[in-house]
Amino acid sequence: MDRTSPLGAFLKARRARLSPDDVGLPRYGDRRRVPGLRREEVALLAGVSAGYYTRLEQGRQANASPEVLDALARALHMSPAERDHLYDLSSTTGHRPAVSGDDEKVSADLRTLLTTMAAHVPALVVGRRNDVLAWNRTGHALLAPHLDFAAPDNPGGRPNLSRLVFLDAPTRALHRDWPAKARAVVGNLRILTARNPGDTHLAALIAELTARSSEFRSMWDAHTVAPCGRDVHTLAHPAVGELTVTQQTFDVPKEPHQSLVTFTAEPGSPSTAALEALKTRGRTVDVPVACAPTP
Repeated sequence: MDRTSPLGAFLKARRARLSPDDVGLPRYGDRRRVPGLRREEVALLAGVSAGYYTRLEQGRQANASPEVLDALARALHMSPAERDHLYDLSSTTGHRPAVSGDDEKVSADLRTLLTTMAAHVPALVVGRRNDVLAWNRTGHALLAPHLDFAAPDNPGGRPNLSRLVFLDAPTRALHRDWPAKARAVVGNLRILTARNPGDTHLAALIAELTARSSEFRSMWDAHTVAPCGRDVHTLAHPAVGELTVTQQTFDVPKEPHQSLVTFTAEPGSPSTAALEALKTRGRTVDVPVACAPTP
């Protein structure tokens, strides 16, 4: 029986996207039943036995050495982010301690920084499950003015950025290129789940999105990895119109599971003028409150 592990599922997805031509292997005129490389071909490229690789992909091999992981990353033409993800998945077999469900808190210093930034930069702090732990007035007005500004202060009702993108109608309408935004969210969730395999709350979020969104299910099955960093989004804001912002994500010092997310626009551009106009509106933006699940 194939008991595919998260590591095995990722390896299988990565070999499915490559052809023999991509890696310099002959085809011998064969007709393949499934797309991508065969297990034996990956094993050959990585310098391991076909039996060992099969056991690894099927979840019957406890772990892999760093040397084997590096060889597999090279064989499957993985990006640096995918290679890091491969390591995260492999280390899940080491029985990491389960993540506590205790409340995530934002330090007083970070809250002061958010408030100070509000005059110039929309910003928010997200936790290890993409929950919004805090945001400043302009960050709230930019991303979710239809939600209560105080919502992040309630641990049981915090906005979750992943849930908003897939299940919240105003958030979906906000992003001009929603599919690209959605793929980025799923790619980041893949990284979070690999780094926090014992987090039952995160597992519940994945289960909810899988049950409620067919688009999420399709993207999740692709095993795409997309770390947060810098991205450019065009937003269709209900109060200030269309604007283009650069989103940047920074790790919070001494809080390894928290990130500071900021949004800026090109100086002197119409988008900067739109952000300036947004700052004066705060929570007064009138947008629909209803949330609708994706079919």
